Amino acid sequence: MSDNQQMTTASSASNRSAEKEQQRAVVPSVDVFEDASGITLLADMPGVSKEELELKVEGEALWIEGGVRPNTPDGLEAIYAELRVPRYRRSFTLSRELDTTRIEANLKDGVLTLRIPKQAHAQPRRIAVTAG
Repeated sequence: MSDNQQMTTASSASNRSAEKEQQRAVVPSVDVFEDASGITLLADMPGVSKEELELKVEGEALWIEGGVRPNTPDGLEAIYAELRVPRYRRSFTLSRELDTTRIEANLKDGVLTLRIPKQAHAQPRRIAVTAG
């Protein structure tokens, strides 16, 4: 194998390693609570800012993804760092009873809170009884 081939092979391996690192993600811890009107989902995503957070609904799937930006002093760039900056990623299959058009999201102190209400037809309702 020539030096050029070795360099190309090393470069390819390096590119594959970088791609794997980009694909790797941390699964955030999640708590889910249900009440009569919907569900509340709490996801731990420390260090994720609003700008780095992406929420999307595709069909019946809810996708949560967010990245953490490293804190580096202005004007400086890390040439060596032992800290791996996490990328959070998780998906959920949502029930058809939930109204995905009315999801409310709030990010505070590293905790993402999602409120997903139930469809009107899926919510319990009180039926008035008349005596007669």
